[in-house]
Amino acid sequence: MQISNLKHYYSSFFKTAAYSRFDLINPICMVVLMVAGVFFIYSAQVYTGLSQFRMQIVWIGGGLMVYLFMSLLDYRTLLQGSHWIYLASIGILLLLWTPLAGEARHGAVRWLDFGFFSVQPSEAAKLGCLVITASILARGKIITFGESLGTAIKIGLAISIPMLLIFMQPDLGSALVIPPMVLSLLYVANFPKIYFGTVIGILLLVIAIVAIDVRGYERFLEKHNLSPTADRGQYEEHSLLPLRDYQRNRILAFVAPERIDPVGIGWNVRQSLISVGSGGAFGKGWQQGTQAQLGYLPRGVAHNDFIFSVLAEEKGFMGSALVVGLYGLLLVNGVRIAGLARDRFGMMLALGVTIIFSVHVFINIGMTIGLMPITGLPLPFLSYGGSFMISCCILQGLVQSVYRFRKEY
Repeated sequence: MQISNLKHYYSSFFKTAAYSRFDLINPICMVVLMVAGVFFIYSAQVYTGLSQFRMQIVWIGGGLMVYLFMSLLDYRTLLQGSHWIYLASIGILLLLWTPLAGEARHGAVRWLDFGFFSVQPSEAAKLGCLVITASILARGKIITFGESLGTAIKIGLAISIPMLLIFMQPDLGSALVIPPMVLSLLYVANFPKIYFGTVIGILLLVIAIVAIDVRGYERFLEKHNLSPTADRGQYEEHSLLPLRDYQRNRILAFVAPERIDPVGIGWNVRQSLISVGSGGAFGKGWQQGTQAQLGYLPRGVAHNDFIFSVLAEEKGFMGSALVVGLYGLLLVNGVRIAGLARDRFGMMLALGVTIIFSVHVFINIGMTIGLMPITGLPLPFLSYGGSFMISCCILQGLVQSVYRFRKEY
């Protein structure tokens, strides 16, 4: 990426401001969701004495500045520097194995601690994987099977490194976001169907192996008369899979909740279902919910992973439908912008961002209503978190850039 190009883009911006056309749909949806997130983070912590909603406002301010920067930047400069962006994301991930790594939580190290703030490197990895995949597909030829095979191998090698590093933290949730994005881009690129059949076969095999492993874990608990909450990693020593026991507990809580200690692993899901169900049509009112305020929905997750449960209890079905509708509008508009892109790279970027957001929204809301296992994926613009907020704004800024420099521009 050449600095002279950046100077040219930003020096000419004010000259072309009168002729620039910004998409307003996505920014409006973003801001409404951000404001709602601040209110419900405050509500989830109103009786705890915490004031993380203030820090969320700071992150929103920083995120909007980054969004504006990425919107003004011509996305085609990322194509020139795609390999450097990818290598930078790998470098940031590798910092987790340095003294900068933060305190381990549940046996996982996912944060870089800079003292007054922390950074989650997996967010940079999503951007790196998206840019390198879109770059390879934009430059590669997919005419014959041999050409598509070469492109598929390049992409497979490129995404396997960050996925492995994320999985080693371990952070299964973030690792699961990347494959749907890559597969969607391959599908749009008209890859031969044999690739998707192979991926489906591998996926079924992995599911079968994990199911056997979790069943073995369940028998291990029964044999040693242990509860899931009492186990402290004993089974990890007997398994060949790089899964933590808390991850196995989450899977068990999803597939066999009746066998899980209701005050242990299954507690979050049960209380989330109560929160969503008790909201009714119009909810109990802002700050009038009981699950989060009284601590039934654990205060460590109510303001981030389970923020949708707080919203559903206090604003009911209508409030939940409005939020889901905003996400739907954001995603549909992202697909529309991808169709307006002036080149293949822009289309891939906009579509990849839309898929990443789709996975986050589907899995997060799904786990709050018991349709998906708990993975720790936050809800875009609503959940508390600085790294995630900045990441979301960067990605949506790319979509805006694709719109600004579309083929009619």
